[in-house]
Amino acid sequence: MNIRSIKRIYFRIPIILKLLMIVLVTMIFFGMIIHFIEPVQFPTAFDGIWWAFVTAATVGYGDYVPLTTTGRIIGILLILTGGGLIAFYITSLSTATLKREQDLENGRLAFHGHDHFIFVGWNERTRQLMKLVLEYYPGRRIVVIDKTVNKLTYKEYPVHFIQGDATEDDTIKKANIANANCVLITADITKNERQADTYSIMTTIAMRGNHLTLPIVTEILSKKQIENAIRAGATTIIRSNDFMSNLFFHELDHLMQATPFEDIDQLLVQQQFSHQKLPLDLEDETFSKVVNYFLHQGYLVIGLIREDAYTIHPKPDFIMEENDIIITITNW
Repeated sequence: MNIRSIKRIYFRIPIILKLLMIVLVTMIFFGMIIHFIEPVQFPTAFDGIWWAFVTAATVGYGDYVPLTTTGRIIGILLILTGGGLIAFYITSLSTATLKREQDLENGRLAFHGHDHFIFVGWNERTRQLMKLVLEYYPGRRIVVIDKTVNKLTYKEYPVHFIQGDATEDDTIKKANIANANCVLITADITKNERQADTYSIMTTIAMRGNHLTLPIVTEILSKKQIENAIRAGATTIIRSNDFMSNLFFHELDHLMQATPFEDIDQLLVQQQFSHQKLPLDLEDETFSKVVNYFLHQGYLVIGLIREDAYTIHPKPDFIMEENDIIITITNW
């Protein structure tokens, strides 16, 4: 190994470790010197090293004290050099800790966890979603990617923030997508629908390119862009405009005594949807019998899917067929 290789390794070492190495070498050097100068007062080399650390840190226990003039001169030199080194090391350590906190808040640090959720876009929807995830999955970590937010305090929002463009590989890799559990891409409602959907689709392509099997949930505002989002690699499409339009329609009907928004909101908060294949022994049976069967299993049946067509709340004598998918809800 030549000098150039040694220099290359040295300059790659973090400044904190460099300072620590210098402090250790300095303390050992002064400890060995005082041991050889005053072997009676400092019987072992470790006693000398202990004295060097205590003196340089200005603690001064007084258990070991140099008695000769030479020993005291060594002590003076130790205070002038070692004391400054230790003070500089502690200051650098504090500065590095503070810088890391600032980098975390400003979204500069990469995430190194696993089995986490990745949210693209920081808005009221993802804030509410964060609260639900932390309530029902308290151990699940959340990574938020957003290019419009400059700072996100962990104390206020317990997520790992990454500031950057979610369509760029460098930003995606910072979120550790290789070990993620799921990705949710929310639409940017500050843009027009076409721009928002274009960015969501580009983000979906970038995410899928970095992970071929990861579930990706993408919010699309325009119905025309749904097929493009599917081709881009989205596992699930959230059609928020369609959902809200249907909800508005129900709210306009004053003949029925109901509160559709609150009802659906509480349903989604308190219950979980589940799709289950129809058991073989329930084929050619009535819908009412299927409802009773699943009710004993702790599931409430609300409908079925047959050949990709949804049927909600069919008649009790509706006959079930092979390959029917049962739509149920159950407690979290």
